[in-house]
Amino acid sequence: MIPPLSSLVRYDNPVLVSTSKDKGKGAKGTPGKKGALPPVEQKPGLTQTEDILNSILPPREWTEDGQLWVQYVSSTPATRLDVINLQEKLDQQLQQRQARETGICPIREELYAQTFDELIRQVTINCAERGLLLLRVRDEMRMTIAAYQTLYESAVAFGIRKALQTEQGKSEMESRITQLEGDVKDLERQLGL
Repeated sequence: MIPPLSSLVRYDNPVLVSTSKDKGKGAKGTPGKKGALPPVEQKPGLTQTEDILNSILPPREWTEDGQLWVQYVSSTPATRLDVINLQEKLDQQLQQRQARETGICPIREELYAQTFDELIRQVTINCAERGLLLLRVRDEMRMTIAAYQTLYESAVAFGIRKALQTEQGKSEMESRITQLEGDVKDLERQLGL
């Protein structure tokens, strides 16, 4: 069983939620009925930390061969070795996916976002309040980057509009110059110069 996407965030083993035979009941099961599966968003017997982790980093869902699989983020505390391995995986992924070292690079941005999410996961397990504060920092950072991207795109569009206006104005000005030079020659001829 291969999860849908590789990620630097640590997840638990995938859990089978439903099969194609359960389609009559609904893919997620019907709460309250005997033998029904719990909804995908909830894991039975959640601790407060696991609940917070699942709200910060929602479980991954995918369908394979008519079966719905769910993978929750791991609530296992990280060791020093886990952090070293995370750094090595990050460096390896940056190299394998040929991320640019400088400038704007979506691959590098994605990998660093996954690394930050994994660090938030690790911190949240030890101290939920610290993890929630890091979540706020992450969300603010994403909003700031989105604002800068919007501003950049707007500036590029403005620059293109101004360049087109300048080109149009230049051709109009050249035709006006040609017309005025013709008028000057006519006036010189009338004066007999």
